[in-house]
Amino acid sequence: MIQGTSSGAGKSLLVMALCRIAQKNGFKVAPFKAQNMSLQSYITLEGGEIGLAQALQAKACKVEPEVHFNPILLKASGKQGSQVIVHGKVYKTLKPKDYYKERDILWEYVKKSLEILNQKYELVIIEGAGSPAEINLLEDEIVNMAVAEFLNSPVILVGDIDKGGVFASLYGTAELLKLYKKKYFELIKGYIINKFRGELEILMPGIEKINTLLGKPCFGVLPYFENLAISEEDGFALPYFVQKLVSHAETVRIVVLRLKYISNFYDFDPFKYEPDVELIYSLRKEDLLNADIIIIPGSKKTVEDLFLLRKLHLDETLKEAVKKGIEVIGVCGGFQMLGEVIRDPDSIESSLKEVKGLGFLEVETVFYPQKITTQVSATYLKNPSLGSLWGYEIHMGITQGDLNLFKIKRFTSLEETVEGSQRGFVWGSYIHGIFHNDQFRRYIINQHRVKKGLSPIAQTYSYSEFQEREIEKLAQLVEKYLNVEAIFKLIEK
Repeated sequence: MIQGTSSGAGKSLLVMALCRIAQKNGFKVAPFKAQNMSLQSYITLEGGEIGLAQALQAKACKVEPEVHFNPILLKASGKQGSQVIVHGKVYKTLKPKDYYKERDILWEYVKKSLEILNQKYELVIIEGAGSPAEINLLEDEIVNMAVAEFLNSPVILVGDIDKGGVFASLYGTAELLKLYKKKYFELIKGYIINKFRGELEILMPGIEKINTLLGKPCFGVLPYFENLAISEEDGFALPYFVQKLVSHAETVRIVVLRLKYISNFYDFDPFKYEPDVELIYSLRKEDLLNADIIIIPGSKKTVEDLFLLRKLHLDETLKEAVKKGIEVIGVCGGFQMLGEVIRDPDSIESSLKEVKGLGFLEVETVFYPQKITTQVSATYLKNPSLGSLWGYEIHMGITQGDLNLFKIKRFTSLEETVEGSQRGFVWGSYIHGIFHNDQFRRYIINQHRVKKGLSPIAQTYSYSEFQEREIEKLAQLVEKYLNVEAIFKLIEK
């Protein structure tokens, strides 16, 4: 089990790397995180919703993602609390104090998933959440030491030196656990320092001292890895400008609206690595009006983010953009915003029963308690020659009206229907991952190249193959800097 001294210490990436290393060494391996809090999610083949990080870790294991890799997913919903997803389906929306009242019920779901994984896999590499030394939660948490104790799993602590105070963080975490529950301290078998930018010889005296103080070894020091093309879990980590790995004199400029409750921005990662695309996350009027494409992304609070756009007068900016011929795209919640009205008769999102949309598309959305979660295959009706496309739906609204964009088949129900809508320069769809289809993404970009008087170019790269190379690169870097042999010897004990 990999635990961190804080959030953002690098647990997800380290688990991903160790998963790939184990897979390459012949293990039938799976990732596991009992409870994840993220607005980046993924839909499994069976239609279950899990954290994106566990889906990417599954890719590192070369296994199909399943709900038991992440039995509990929390999706922050503002003042309402968090939507709780259990075994892939909506359980309840709970505030923190109510969530902990359900601790014993949720713990049973965690144990059930571990039981199933134990039967299917030789090795499970577990990711913790935040810090295990939140002493106010030691008796209630179900994601850190509770899991390690239940499995008697060896734990490696990861400390983020880039934040400063890494030795105090490592020592304080371990000593708090020793003070309040000695068994937890004993489960810690060593530590890793992550995101180091300096000279190792300067760090070594501190490592030697902390080794003596803790009586536990350092398994290695990982440098700060630059330009790793693996999606962030948290929207707060999004940069406003995406630093390009490859530059091009003539670019297609894409601006994704940086909504307060932005979700599944993984949808747009493939644009980052197109040589002729500049990707920006922004709410600045100037950025929007200088874009070739504006994307309204998914949102966990569609109505609240719609109000945010109006508060910033970006509804008027979008009208101005469309008049200039700028393409406006809405994905999921963004698609709902582009319609004429959003109705919420059951108060799914708020107490408001009806909200006027942006009015660009002749569609209306009604929120229902049932959540649609399914992978889909799709045909783009405006250009069927692009072939079969893939993506997934995650939404609680049903949108009706002038649906004319994609013919889809839902994997879970085998239902065939038409979804998405286009009107002039504006279109929207529920399909997450649509831009992960290389041929579709390149088609959208090339339309704007032609508009600028540039020649269209052929497919530049495969995003799926690119991801695979990045996972391999991460695994190789971790193998280079960590004592992987010592880490895997822990499994034998």
